[in-house]
Amino acid sequence: MKIRNIVFDLGGVLLNINYQLTEQAFVQLGIRNFAELYSQAEQSNLFNKLETGKIEPADFRSEIRSLSGLKLSDKQIDKAWNAMLLDMPKHRITMLKELKQSGYKLFLLSNTNEIHYNAYTKSLKEKHDIDGIEEFFNHSFFSHQIGMRKPDTETFKYVLEEAKINAAETIFIDDSIQHIKGARRANIKSYLMKDEIGWFLMKILPRK
Repeated sequence: MKIRNIVFDLGGVLLNINYQLTEQAFVQLGIRNFAELYSQAEQSNLFNKLETGKIEPADFRSEIRSLSGLKLSDKQIDKAWNAMLLDMPKHRITMLKELKQSGYKLFLLSNTNEIHYNAYTKSLKEKHDIDGIEEFFNHSFFSHQIGMRKPDTETFKYVLEEAKINAAETIFIDDSIQHIKGARRANIKSYLMKDEIGWFLMKILPRK
């Protein structure tokens, strides 16, 4: 069946990220055992709750202060938390525009949170004069707004239903094998991105 819809992940596919920069930033703030803190936060589902909108950014910051035992300001925590967010190269923006002009419907499905969302939205405005990543997509799904996240299969089923698209006409691209498996359980043909996204799409999409 003809591919009509492309669902993109954001971080690691369209937006460059580096998780180690966030670890380094928290270490510089005095959290020497960041790996341990991250593990404790994982056990308490802190990041999951932030990414599904079950807690507010203020609650997240308070928990980071509690786990670290440090009197960190909101600004310090946000700056360290956002350190992983890099850039969205102009050629990827051009690629999205060209795909849309070619007739594909584009969708975004991102595990994210309000702090990160605000940061990369501001960055896109400053660097590319773009009001928001949403303008490139027919519909954007952010985990903290929809209350669910990848790799839960129900998340992918929700996207198909809300976007009113057929799984057989849809492909999903992500840089996480766990997310790929979740999408495949929802019968969406999915690809683990291994190259620059533009070159990658040239390999898997039929030429028009």
